[in-house]
Amino acid sequence: MASFPLTTLTILVALLILFGFSIVAGRARMTYNVPAPQAGGHPEFDKRNRVHLNTMEQIVLFLPAIALAAPVLGDAITAMVGLVWCIGRLLYARSYYVDPAKRSLGFALTMLPTLVLIGVAAWGALRSL
Repeated sequence: MASFPLTTLTILVALLILFGFSIVAGRARMTYNVPAPQAGGHPEFDKRNRVHLNTMEQIVLFLPAIALAAPVLGDAITAMVGLVWCIGRLLYARSYYVDPAKRSLGFALTMLPTLVLIGVAAWGALRSL
């Protein structure tokens, strides 16, 4: 990714967000007395744990998509699309912690960039055939 420094920085931001959510979930586990390996038990822990787990699910799609799209879109545009994903994850978490029913905007701002990056990567591959 040396040719794509802005994209690389965006990927690092996404990874730091995921890491931060793991810390939030871990702290909630202690705060709300949910012993491991128990996966739930207190609604506030459950919300924080779901944000963490959902972010892990989403990042599995996002990381290869952003890496494959960078050569097609270029560094700056790919990084901007990736930053929308990062903002979406933060909005998703903030909304989910308050009221899980209001997570839609954050979820959309996560899924849309991922779908765009997948589409761009596919288009770039097909164009190269």
